[in-house]
Amino acid sequence: MWLAISVNEGHLVCDSPEWRAAVKDEIIPWAVGDVDLGDDVLEIGPGYGATADVFAKPLPRLTSVEIDPDLAARLRTRYVGTHVEVVLGDATQLTFPDGRFSGAVCFSMLHHIPSPELQNRLFAEAARVLRPGSPIIAVDGVESDGVRAFHEGDIYQPIDPATLSARLKDAGFTDVGVRLNEYGWAAVARRT
Repeated sequence: MWLAISVNEGHLVCDSPEWRAAVKDEIIPWAVGDVDLGDDVLEIGPGYGATADVFAKPLPRLTSVEIDPDLAARLRTRYVGTHVEVVLGDATQLTFPDGRFSGAVCFSMLHHIPSPELQNRLFAEAARVLRPGSPIIAVDGVESDGVRAFHEGDIYQPIDPATLSARLKDAGFTDVGVRLNEYGWAAVARRT
């Protein structure tokens, strides 16, 4: 495990009702659209659980991998006795077998991975544990001075959306599509 993510107190906004509403009503619908994630989905980096709460409703099985021990414990308590499994782990070194999952998602967390090499390793691990043809949907913010200032005191390694297609193809994906809006990017790709 490379290290648990330490984020500044500003990230408590990710646990707010306003953020949860934005995730549910705007971000996930914009990013996912009509993509079918299948019946056994991997979520990478659920953090405070705003995305897990949305994905848990329609999906038959959701496995959320969280590197932060406190956040993972909190989510385990929230989902005890449900079809959601929360795993404490490092998504750059997944312990799942090849081809296990029917889809994968990672929302607004990639910028907390400390290097492009580790981000690429996460993409490769996601490809390894996905079934051939299965989708990955990734979302993150675009770099700006304001976002960089917000991340003062924690890891901030934004991904240039112009590099995503090549990086995802190198990791084992095809049919890569990247969309932008004023706040961020969404990438959808399929495991080769």
